[in-house]
Amino acid sequence: MALILLRHTRPDVAEGVCYGRSDLGLAACFDAEAGRLAAELPEVARVVTSPLGRCRRLAERIAAARGLPLAVEARLIEMDFGRWEGVAWDDIPRRELDAWAADLLHARPHGGETVAELAARTEAALAALSCGPRPVLAVTHAGVIKAVRARGAGPAAWQGTLGFGGWETHPL
Repeated sequence: MALILLRHTRPDVAEGVCYGRSDLGLAACFDAEAGRLAAELPEVARVVTSPLGRCRRLAERIAAARGLPLAVEARLIEMDFGRWEGVAWDDIPRRELDAWAADLLHARPHGGETVAELAARTEAALAALSCGPRPVLAVTHAGVIKAVRARGAGPAAWQGTLGFGGWETHPL
């Protein structure tokens, strides 16, 4: 079975702010982006979503437009950045960023979740998805998408990101 990972649309937050688990509103372009995605995405059997509003609202819109079942999967939530939440990346102490970069998988300079914990939680979420002949759509976050990419591509997958409203297909 295939898994289609869809990153939420643009949130209502200033550029350059770390916002992981922060439950943000959506940018003014949400309605147009959601309508486009509901029309363009491939056929899927069902929709699962992160509990955060920026994903949940998009998932609800797509599921309603297509008459599909929707489930909230708490393990698809974005990484917890601890005390970095809501802080501009440029304002995070350099030594903390360096510590994180030196041990990306296990460092926790922000006091939140490690990348390894994010990856393990994502893996558990994927294992819980039932198999079937048609793909499942998961509306989620950049961190979760990177964790799925890393399953097959290794550490290099943690670099780069998928744009807001972007999607990609992975084997499950």
